[in-house]
Amino acid sequence: MRKCVQKALETEYNTSMYKKKPLFDFVKRFFDIILSLTAILLLSWLLIILAILVKCSSKGPVFYGHSRVGKNGKMFKVLKFRSMKNENRPLEEIFTPEQMEEWKRDFKVINDPRVTKVGKFLRKTSLDELPQLFNIFLGQMSIVGWRPILPEELERYGENKDLLTKVKPGLTGFWAANGRSNTTYDDRIKLELYYSVKRSMWLDIRIIWWTAIGVLKHEGAE
Repeated sequence: MRKCVQKALETEYNTSMYKKKPLFDFVKRFFDIILSLTAILLLSWLLIILAILVKCSSKGPVFYGHSRVGKNGKMFKVLKFRSMKNENRPLEEIFTPEQMEEWKRDFKVINDPRVTKVGKFLRKTSLDELPQLFNIFLGQMSIVGWRPILPEELERYGENKDLLTKVKPGLTGFWAANGRSNTTYDDRIKLELYYSVKRSMWLDIRIIWWTAIGVLKHEGAE
């Protein structure tokens, strides 16, 4: 894994590096449907329990749908269990100046004051992302891809925006399996683009394996 990561970080990317893989895309979609539907059915009991915990933790809806960039730049609602309090105040009133700078730089804040106690557990275990199984079943996402991003984040990819969005975002991905919160945003860009270029069934299997290990060790989750 370390060799792959190092190679990804050293590579200079451009849109011409993208190659169409119709057979891979067909097989990948087939497995996305089968695996997501199977997971939804097998984990229905867990989804219900988590929904109850979220509902009891604070006022607000159980699920949180946020507009994110999808394949070919099309926007969609990525689903998560709500892990934050309902805050209608501007971020400037919630974050300290240091946290605001952190948000502007990385689009995330360590020890975010908006996160509930149940939310912290869900995020630490990545259980907050289980509802994305429905996004996968509907074809908006894949099990493996690049993690959904905000429109303003897409601008950071510059000329490589099209290279990223040629493939679907995923429940997990090369960046998500390699540190997540422990990497800089510039590193994230490189790791996400690496998958767009190198995607294959073997790479997908390895990413799923690395993700499972990371979740068990609570690596990278915030």
